[in-house]
Formats: sequence, C-alpha cells, structure tokens
Amino acid sequence: MRKKELKLVVTFHTTADAMAMEKACRAQEVPGRLIPVPRAISAGCGLAWCAPLEERGRVSAVMKEHGIEEEALHECMV
Repeated sequence: MRKKELKLVVTFHTTADAMAMEKACRAQEVPGRLIPVPRAISAGCGLAWCAPLEERGRVSAVMKEHGIEEEALHECMV
C-alpha cells in the first residue's frame, strides 16, 4: 500500500478529458497517474490525474496546450 502524501489532484468533467490528460502527460514526460476520484472530492467522470504538488505548473501547461478542460484542481492526501 502506498503511503499517503499531499498531491495535486485534477478532476475532469468527462472520461475523454481524463484519458487525453494521461496521453498528453505521458508524451511530455510529466509525472503522475490516473486514479479514481478520492471520496473527499466529487467529480463528473470518476477519474482524476494525480501528480506531485511541485508539478502544478507543468500540469496546467499541458492542459492548456492540449485543450483539456479540468473540472477542478485540488490538493489532497492520496
């Protein structure tokens, strides 16, 4: 079991946006992974991108560059 740490969690309105985020981040070597949305957060599609907090700028840049719309950005224990 992973140790819980404070992470950046990006939620999406659609599964298509979540999958596009994973593809774009993998292509640009931005660390992170798709996770089920944590219980403390409510989101449309049920998937979220989880990344280290220090990657917030890169994550936002990838979303802007690829036209991926987030529902919200959260900082939570994951």
